[in-house]
Amino acid sequence: MRFQPFWFDEAITQADIEAAASAPHHGALDTQVCIIGGGFTGLWTAITLKKQKPELNIAIIEKDLCGQGASGRNGGAMLTWSSKFASLIKEFGLEQACFLVRQSEQAVHDIKAFTSKHGIECDCRIDGTYYTASNHSQRNAFGPITTLLDQHQLNVWQTLTKAQLQATGSNANLAGIYSPHGGSVQPAKLVRGLMKVAKALGVKVFEHTRYLKHQGQDTLTITTDKGEIRANQLVFAVNAWLPSLLPQFSRSVVLVSSDMAITTPAPEKLAAMRLNHGAPVIDARIFVNYYRTTSSGRLMLGKGGNYFSFNNQVRDTFHRASRYQAILERSFSHFFAHHQLEIDRTWTGPSDRSVSGIPFFGHLNGQANVFYGSGYSGNGVVQSYLGGQILASLLLNQHNDWRHCALVNQTLKQFPVEPFRTAGALMVRNAIRRKESAEDNNMPPHKLDVWLSKLSGSAAKLDPNVKQEYIK
Repeated sequence: MRFQPFWFDEAITQADIEAAASAPHHGALDTQVCIIGGGFTGLWTAITLKKQKPELNIAIIEKDLCGQGASGRNGGAMLTWSSKFASLIKEFGLEQACFLVRQSEQAVHDIKAFTSKHGIECDCRIDGTYYTASNHSQRNAFGPITTLLDQHQLNVWQTLTKAQLQATGSNANLAGIYSPHGGSVQPAKLVRGLMKVAKALGVKVFEHTRYLKHQGQDTLTITTDKGEIRANQLVFAVNAWLPSLLPQFSRSVVLVSSDMAITTPAPEKLAAMRLNHGAPVIDARIFVNYYRTTSSGRLMLGKGGNYFSFNNQVRDTFHRASRYQAILERSFSHFFAHHQLEIDRTWTGPSDRSVSGIPFFGHLNGQANVFYGSGYSGNGVVQSYLGGQILASLLLNQHNDWRHCALVNQTLKQFPVEPFRTAGALMVRNAIRRKESAEDNNMPPHKLDVWLSKLSGSAAKLDPNVKQEYIK
């Protein structure tokens, strides 16, 4: 094992490591566009720009190896915004909410088509998505969401019969819904594949190159640990690292871990459990349990909402084996108690959660040639593809639906200052844990824990409280 996150360790080769270590530095480079961050957002932005304007000179700088950040260590679930329709209406109004739901559903299939066209082998399987009730308290979570989608001709979710529910592989799932718009991917292999496509299009990629600062107006000077780059336009596509680089975003997100474990290969067991597909399964609690399989017969399970990083620093905790293995083992036991699956390893991914649970894009400090995108809130595999469309439209100053969509230049809501932010987050997290533990044991949770849990806002994958005013 060279890298703790399983996906990245599997995707990277020794030749990749040696090539990055021996690659020439950028030197005194002049370019039209400089993108900071070699993950999903940065690469999709660069590829989209090159597809639309091939003559554009683009350079990407990445402080580690492309895919070594959040893009290469998430769960690889390809999820849409349909389960967040009410939140989108609340934040942006009905027209934009409908637009974003439709675009996120189409993006799932666009990503699959892209990987097929360019021969990116990343285990991309568009087998749909399951949301389930993993205890009795969650059984009523789906009706308000599907009713609201129905009213606007957006509902593709199917209520599962008892027989169909068996495809989720666990008797712990008591009810559920299914959408064909979803799937899973090996995220680090997707990132490395995108990097190769970007290079083939003429994008210069400089790994092991750390951004330090930038200055200037019409012409920007970007200082890195390898020298200086002069560019006409600059993009911050660094996700969880944004508050560290740009302190004005220190209250716009909260960095929280999503912790994952993956089993040793057990294809026969998974087939017997009917888990021989690529659809992710996510339950309806606030800090969700989620799991999916790989084509090689492994089962990956993750759980969100564990480690909250004080002052939004990406600390070493995010680069190590999960400190919450006991919680992951309890989740394995909850869903797969009698299947004797062996955990191979655990790892941790940083999630940049915005107040609304929805990402944001725009011009930095109103400067026309400096841009940012962040705040994917645990839903970045599909949404970063859309982020690439948004940022490319901004960079090219196109007057299209992406340039003018509601995700651009939002007035960002703010979390409290430290130390109140982390203290409050831990208080709410612990209340949620107590509440959900009681519900798993078919016991009524304490009223205070229920009240505190509501302070988590839009942290859940499924909108927890669809307001009646949205339903006709």
